[in-house]
Amino acid sequence: MTSRRVVITGMGWITPLGDDIEGVWKRLLDSESGIDKTTLFDASTFPTKFSGQVRDFDLARYIGAAAAEHKDASRNAQFAMAAARMAWDGAGLDRAAGLDRTCVGIYLGGGEGPIDFHNFADAAVRGWNAEANGGKGDLDTVRWAEVAYQKLDAVRELEQDPNMAAGHLACLFDIQGPTFNTLTACAASTQAIGEATNLIRRGDADVIVSGGTHSMLHPFGVTGFNRLTALSTRNDDYKGASRPFDLTRDGFVLAEGSGILILEEYEHARRRGAPLLAEIVGYGSTADAFRITDIHETGRGAIGAMQQALRESGLRLQDIHYISAHGTGTQENDKIESLAISKVFGEWAPKVPVSSVKSMLGHLIAAAGAVELITCILAIRDNILPPTINYRNPDANCPLDYVPNKARQARVVNVMSNSLGFGGQNDTLIIRRITS
Repeated sequence: MTSRRVVITGMGWITPLGDDIEGVWKRLLDSESGIDKTTLFDASTFPTKFSGQVRDFDLARYIGAAAAEHKDASRNAQFAMAAARMAWDGAGLDRAAGLDRTCVGIYLGGGEGPIDFHNFADAAVRGWNAEANGGKGDLDTVRWAEVAYQKLDAVRELEQDPNMAAGHLACLFDIQGPTFNTLTACAASTQAIGEATNLIRRGDADVIVSGGTHSMLHPFGVTGFNRLTALSTRNDDYKGASRPFDLTRDGFVLAEGSGILILEEYEHARRRGAPLLAEIVGYGSTADAFRITDIHETGRGAIGAMQQALRESGLRLQDIHYISAHGTGTQENDKIESLAISKVFGEWAPKVPVSSVKSMLGHLIAAAGAVELITCILAIRDNILPPTINYRNPDANCPLDYVPNKARQARVVNVMSNSLGFGGQNDTLIIRRITS
């Protein structure tokens, strides 16, 4: 099996702080929050009434007349197409002479599309039989099926499938190579990028469009996380609600968006004069094998993923200049991730800056890791670290350097990025500046 170098040659994102790479990066470095009141649906009666919402999105702005062919695509798939268009153009792939589309692939961490909630709810209400079950009411499944058949749109139902975003990308860019989608919750796009790297290393593709996309900003999505008590409920301070590693943190802020990167075999990229943004040098993936919604108390899964990535990279602990943390803002996640970093890095741990841009963007679920990896690339490029905002009250269980509240100039060559997903999925990537 061959082991080829893998570089990143293009990147694009759709985020609650905007879509242009430089503009969003500046806002992050200026400690600006993209969290605001939810307007995609009426959230006035929900325990959490705010989110990291993408506003004023119009697919035609990104792909022009082709938007008409993808008008029925779900919100998450449209985000992916927009971000991929930016990444594809940035990598100069439309100018790549003789590009073999059968050697171009897709590997997404794509979440399910937003459900057809209103029509689904309408069918359920119309199928309700108030006289059944001793007057307590019951669902008349026959009546529900009759109404659902009339109300639910077949295309919108199909677009809920997690692989649909990858399908739209294949059509948009005529990508004919290997195409995959993984949905490992909050770790999905980091895992997708790691697995895409392995595909290129072993020669299964020369170029892969990778990253993630997700939108769970609908009543079912918010209700589920509220019932888990995973979301912050600081409705009187939504800009300050996402506060990773702070003692007073009370949950994450649900957000939506997409991050797409172009991964490419090094020599293939060099031959066509592509921009070389960073090199992927390490990847680790583990499972906690514990509980579905809880991280193992020892941090064993996160420890294993970081150690695997370090071994593969060949780097020493002191060679890591920055860690982009999963850093959700829940009590459990931040405490155990801090513990895991401390165990892996030992006495070096307090010297490694760690921050979470979820404090400004919210948690993009399946898209989070890819968006955060883009910030890592920019940190390497500009030798500056994005902050963890809303950090005011240190927690003894979180004893690391979290780059509090303000961006920091620093030498940045090698960066680690962590993603920890519901279900016990742990994934870590290490990227480095390209010097040769």
